[in-house]
Amino acid sequence: MEYLKLVKIYKELESTTKKLEKTKIISDFIKHISKDELNHIIYLIQGRVFPRGQDKKIGMSSRLVIKVISKATGHISDKVEKEWKKTGDLGKVVESLMKDKQQRTFNKKELTTQKVYENIRKLPEIGGKGSIDKKISLMVELLNNANPEESKYIVRTILEEMRIGVASGIIRDAIAKSFDVDVKEVEKSGQLLADYGKIAELAKQGKKKLSDVTLTPGKPSKVMLAIKAESIKEIFKALGKPCQFEEKLDGFRCLIHNDGKEIYLFTRRLENVTKQFPDLIPIIKKQIKGKSYIIDTEFVGYEPETKRYLPFQNISQRIKRKYDIEKMAKKFPVTIKAFDILYYDGKSLEKEILKKRRKKLEKVIKEKKYDIEITKEIVTEDEKKVEKFFKSVLNEGKEGLIAKNLESTYRPGRYVGGWMKLKPTTETLDLVIIGAQWGEGKRSNWLSSFKIACKSGKEYLGIGKVGTGIKEKDAEVTFKNITKELKPHITKTKGKNVEIEPSLIVEVGYEEIQKSPTYESGYALRFPRVIRLRPDKSLNEVDDVKRIKSLYKKQKK
Repeated sequence: MEYLKLVKIYKELESTTKKLEKTKIISDFIKHISKDELNHIIYLIQGRVFPRGQDKKIGMSSRLVIKVISKATGHISDKVEKEWKKTGDLGKVVESLMKDKQQRTFNKKELTTQKVYENIRKLPEIGGKGSIDKKISLMVELLNNANPEESKYIVRTILEEMRIGVASGIIRDAIAKSFDVDVKEVEKSGQLLADYGKIAELAKQGKKKLSDVTLTPGKPSKVMLAIKAESIKEIFKALGKPCQFEEKLDGFRCLIHNDGKEIYLFTRRLENVTKQFPDLIPIIKKQIKGKSYIIDTEFVGYEPETKRYLPFQNISQRIKRKYDIEKMAKKFPVTIKAFDILYYDGKSLEKEILKKRRKKLEKVIKEKKYDIEITKEIVTEDEKKVEKFFKSVLNEGKEGLIAKNLESTYRPGRYVGGWMKLKPTTETLDLVIIGAQWGEGKRSNWLSSFKIACKSGKEYLGIGKVGTGIKEKDAEVTFKNITKELKPHITKTKGKNVEIEPSLIVEVGYEEIQKSPTYESGYALRFPRVIRLRPDKSLNEVDDVKRIKSLYKKQKK
């Protein structure tokens, strides 16, 4: 397919903020695309060239892209950088400079989506001597054959900053609409496979192909999540009696996959972090029996000398680490806490009830202290026993309890009647940043005064601004770190104020929830403070305004 046809779709998507319009644009477009092209077209619409879960990254920095633009347009790098500082969008910069390009290429070839896709996919494979020049050459080749509009979206794809407002929910709805399949089937397939390129291919072939999607070792999937509970009574009322109660740990969720050949580690956000935890692979191979499996776990950090469990932020440094991995492994060792098994030796277990899955897990794992253990649990209908267990877990420095319906199957996402979590009453909130201001003086290059929001359906409603709990340097949460995370997601700039596409979730503490006419949610947080970043959480885990309202009423009582 001509790349220009896709560019026209990009422009249409960029011109509207309405989700239904975006869904229709994509749906009408992909309806007539051949099965052979559909996969990579879906990826490109999402602004990516690799499915989620692959450890491959395009890996082109803004500085390197500036060199590419300079070479392709004939303008010096300083000129490109100057324009970039004005707009904050290298896509717009290359579009503008390509219009002014003096030196025209006479032997232009018509760009295809396949050519753009393949050239960009080659970038992570290039290494060794002269690799930078080879990468620049591949990208310059694309720009030399592109018109200004095509150049804009090629550069944005390279930087993984499309700015056209296409979230996975829109892709899901477009696939359902285009191929006349139930959106719930597409959603379910997306949770099990997490690859909308592949899902679109299957949907095009019919409902039967889509319904056959199942868990597959080596392919990341969404995880089952717990609904927050305010009391033990509420848990028993919702889940019935008896219930299984497990210790809730302050680590990060990780699915261990063994496809019979390789071990893979996937976070709840579908990131492949296998390379970041090489110290765990020998433990997994030795302590877990089986040819192939998928096991749901929590990775919890501990202090090497005292063996005391550490908060999440201590090991969060390991998730995105690319260098000095062995050093980090010694500094922040982790123990694997296993609590569920979803697949074993060729058989998917997600439809088995919890009681049976737990028994299977206990047979499969050979526990070893501080290497791999199964979470402590009790099965009871006695509130006093739960209270006693709750207190003992908190005394050990753990977060709280996870309660589970003994008859529940494993279903990715949250659903009523499945799992619930109980934490101490001094609850924190998981909120998302939707705006900020550029700082002044020594903070002039950093974003600050972050506007935070809760959810209401598919909307994000402001609930306050936060600036405390963030350090300038030598800390896990710094203005520099947050700015780096948010900058690619800036959608609008007006003076010092910026609007930000929801992407970065922060755990926020506060003194009190107050009613407020200032913010869209109708509430504001008194003395909010950032406790930690939550890169392990997805947008569907942002706290709902209903929960804010519930906590507000509870504090009044």
